[in-house]
Amino acid sequence: MSTIRRISNVSCQWPSRPVGLIELIGGSYISIKPEITYKRLISCLIKRNFAVHSWGYIPNFDHQLQANHAWKEFRQSRKTLEKRVGLIPKSIRMGHSLGCKLHLLAPDGGRNCDGLVAISFNNFKANKSIPLLRTMSQKLKFQTEFSPSPSETLNLVKEHYEQLNNLLIKFENDNLDQNDFLLELLKERSSDKSKIIYLKGNHLTPVSVGIREKLLKSNSQSSLKYENIDSIVDQVTNWQI
Repeated sequence: MSTIRRISNVSCQWPSRPVGLIELIGGSYISIKPEITYKRLISCLIKRNFAVHSWGYIPNFDHQLQANHAWKEFRQSRKTLEKRVGLIPKSIRMGHSLGCKLHLLAPDGGRNCDGLVAISFNNFKANKSIPLLRTMSQKLKFQTEFSPSPSETLNLVKEHYEQLNNLLIKFENDNLDQNDFLLELLKERSSDKSKIIYLKGNHLTPVSVGIREKLLKSNSQSSLKYENIDSIVDQVTNWQI
């Protein structure tokens, strides 16, 4: 495994001669330490000679603000990498669950990359994403919603998102995935090249076994999960954009 360098909130892992760059934003509450929670996914990408920058964050209700922060810190990290190895031939943004939304809300509208990989896109309302919120809001008589809201997010994507190359990954057993809705929206644009693929797994398939890895080396479920992660990496690294 390559050395982890931290630039602001971005964990940077670089092979000696990267053929491309992956900018990863993971899902809600599992991306405080993405270099741990997405360890297997990142490791497989690095073995294919992709540099990986993963943004660590604690989710809050202002998703636009977090999208802006992620975009700025990814820019800073990319400049540092390019000072070391020169221009990167391919740059791909990768999001998982909430991470897809944050990439879609990037202030450049997706222009400064070669494509987006959206894994298990999720755009639910706050009271569905946070189970206790609905009960608390009813008892205390207050309303709380993400900013932008789900409907506002889709309008922003429709009006400002310009990236035509989008690879949407949906798992067979994932009732939280909303990539079908996203694909329909993206396909309304002229010259759109977005496509969706279906893989084995569930909403948490991209997440590494993590610390349990050391305890479950011979576990068959762990092996199957690794195979599913390898399938994601195959699709991403062989993507012709």
